[in-house]
This record gives sequence, C-alpha cells and structure tokens, in this order.
Amino acid sequence: MPAVLAPAPPASGLKAIPGDFGMPFLGYLPQYIRDPMTLWRNRYERYGPVSWFGSLGERNVQLLGPEACGIALSNKGKAFANGWEPLIGPFFHRGLMLLDFEEHLTHRRIMQQAFTHERLTAYTDLMHPAIENGLSHWSPAPDFRVYPAVKKLTLDLATSLFMGGVGEADAARMDQINRAFIDCVQAATSYVRKPLPGTRWRRGVLGRRTLEKFLRAYLPQRRAGNGEDLFSALCHIESEHGERFTDTDIVNHMIFLLMAAHDTSTITITTMMRHLGQNPEWQQRCREECADLGTDTPSLADLDKLRSLDLVMKECLRLVAPVPSLARVTVQDTEVMGFFIPAGIRVSVTPLFSHHLPEYWSDPERFDPDRFAEPRREDRSHRFAWEPFGGGVHKCIGLYFSGAEVKSVMHHLLAGYDWSVDPAYETPMDYTSLPFPKDGQPVDLRPR
Repeated sequence: MPAVLAPAPPASGLKAIPGDFGMPFLGYLPQYIRDPMTLWRNRYERYGPVSWFGSLGERNVQLLGPEACGIALSNKGKAFANGWEPLIGPFFHRGLMLLDFEEHLTHRRIMQQAFTHERLTAYTDLMHPAIENGLSHWSPAPDFRVYPAVKKLTLDLATSLFMGGVGEADAARMDQINRAFIDCVQAATSYVRKPLPGTRWRRGVLGRRTLEKFLRAYLPQRRAGNGEDLFSALCHIESEHGERFTDTDIVNHMIFLLMAAHDTSTITITTMMRHLGQNPEWQQRCREECADLGTDTPSLADLDKLRSLDLVMKECLRLVAPVPSLARVTVQDTEVMGFFIPAGIRVSVTPLFSHHLPEYWSDPERFDPDRFAEPRREDRSHRFAWEPFGGGVHKCIGLYFSGAEVKSVMHHLLAGYDWSVDPAYETPMDYTSLPFPKDGQPVDLRPR
C-alpha cells in the first residue's frame, strides 16, 4: 500500500494523496534529471493525476495531466503561490515569475508597457540586423552543432534588443555572461544547496554577482537616455497608476528576462531545426511561405502571415516545452480533483506531460504540425492541453515577443540555408536545468 501525504479533514469528502518518497533524501530528483517523461508516465500509471513524491528531503505533490495542472494554473482560490524561490530565488531574485498576488500584479502592470504591440513592432524591426550579423559568423558543415550556435545568436539578440548593445569590452566577454546565465539556471537542480566550493549552487551565486555587476554598470546611461531597447523601456515606463520600477527592480527583472528570452527561444529554434531537417516537405513549405512575403526583413505583421511556420513552432513547443515543469507551493489548505493538499506543500505542475497524453493528442510522439490547424485543433481538446507558456496570471508575459523572435530567426535560416537530419535521429535531452540536447543537436547545414 502506498503511503499518503496527509490525512484529509474528517467529513471533507476528500481523499488523501498517495505516493512514495523514492531514494533516501534525493527522492526522485535523479530520475527527473535523467528522464522526466518516463518518470511521469510511471507515476501516472501507478497513482493517477495527483500523487506525492520525495525530492531533497521534502515531500512534494505531482500534478499530471491538463485537468490537474489547470486547477493550479488557474488558481481561482489563490491557494497556490509560485514555488520557484527555493529553487532559483538566489539567482533570479524577484524576477516577475517569482512574485505573487498584488505585488506580482503591480510589477506585471508596469512591465506590460514594455510589451505593447507598438513596442513589439519596434523590437521586431531591430532584430533583423542582429540576426544577419550573427548568422554571418556561422560555418555550415555536415555535422553543424545547432544548439550552441543558436544559444550564442539568441544571447546576442537579447543583448541587442534588451540592452541596446554593449560596450566593446563587454562584447568580448559575452561568453562569460552566457556562462553566468547557464550557471544560474543549472543551480536549480543542485543536490548541495549551499555555496560550497565546486558545487553548482556556488557557481550560480557567483553567476548572479557577475550579472548584477554587468547590468548595474549600464543602468545610469539607460536611465538618462531614451533608447528603444527593453532596458531603457524598463527605466522609463509606468503603469496607468503611475507606478514605476526602482533601480533594483530593473536589475532583477533584466536578469530574469534576459535568461528567459534567450534560453527558451534557443531550445525552440533548435527543436524546429531538428524536425524541419527530418521533414523536408515541411521545411520547403515554410521556406516558400517566407519567400512569398517578398522581404528579407519581415515586420511583425508579416510574421503573422507565416501560418505554416507558426504551426511548426507550436508543434515543437508541444514536443519539447522550454519549461517542462512549473513550481508552486500551497499557501492554504486546498484540493485538486478530490485530493486534499495541506498548506505549505511544494507542487510540481507538468505542462510537458500534458503535451504527450494520447487522451488529448493523436499519435503524440509524432511530429504533426497540422494538429494545430483547422479543423483538427487538437490543442482545443482541453483548455490546458497545450500550455508551453504556463497559464493564469503567471502566463509568460513575453510569449508574443518570443514568437516574433523565433519566427524572425527561422525566416533568415530558411532563406540562407538548407539542412537535413537523419530521420532515425532522436535528440538525447539533458534536463539538469531547462532542457537542451546533450550532443548540441547536429544537422547537415548547407548554404543556399
């Protein structure tokens, strides 16, 4: 018989949550890092959509499937707060995703002014020179490693669009800045959660210091100027109520946004290149659609016309969600699907698992972008069947920016290159932090 998390209150009619701890202290964390989908499938078959599991000495609740995940994401009773603080709080301190309730609403209200349609249009126009410059340094080869190349490209893009560029000295050390971001993200799954020498946690702490020092050096200039970059926008925008960000707010939000913007877009572009390389008919379909725009530098309105590319992007976000699991914590006793969850329990919400459930997706492991097209629209099988950007009040504020960035990069790649990938190839994914291909995602890349 499985153990239960906590007994349900008498006469509540609720059930106690079943589960098991796993390995002593570590629990199921090693299995998650190795292969989260297999772990989740096994737990779903054994326990159903709601269970508890062990991780780093604590009991956590696992929500699997769109019905269970949707309850936490919609959070109608405000029983769930963000649970990221213990995982990434020291590294992405007070980023928008780590704020809650009224404070989150206030910061989001201000930040929305940096992601208006007018600003997104301007950001899109600024992307193209940076993309062209980045791609000019690529060296096509039969064994070209896409992931590190795209990661450098998206970091350069984020630096250009979010910061308005950097000084010559800092341009030479962008690899160090990129390393700092990686160290901050990977620290989340550190077994040792103190800054001891040689640990991922310490590297994350040092990475955070590097990023703060880097951004604070530019803050006075951005406060004084009137640039069109996001950094400048955060320095000057205010909500309709006149609320504005402090210098510390700006640095905190910039560190989080820079990480989110280039990390999530990188894995999406990488996944798209894999599947377009394995499905040449879709690659050509997208290329012809891009060519039909008649421009090398599509506007935001032009990008909206790339219907096939949009279908491919959505399918790749389904197959490899950039953030496969979302962290929450209960701030009051609550229930999910008839199960009792006491206050103070960490909760894992798993969009990636929902994306692969055959109850909602036909042949879910197959690359099939048309599942998002009319009349099929399999993403409408459940409100939370497809949630790569999260949901509820914490839904990613940069999702439209991300879409414009991904489509702009892909437009330039399709115009400048052909590529292929062995149809039998399966990407070996690493889930130590956000997902990335262990082998760098090789493609046979050829200039057109």
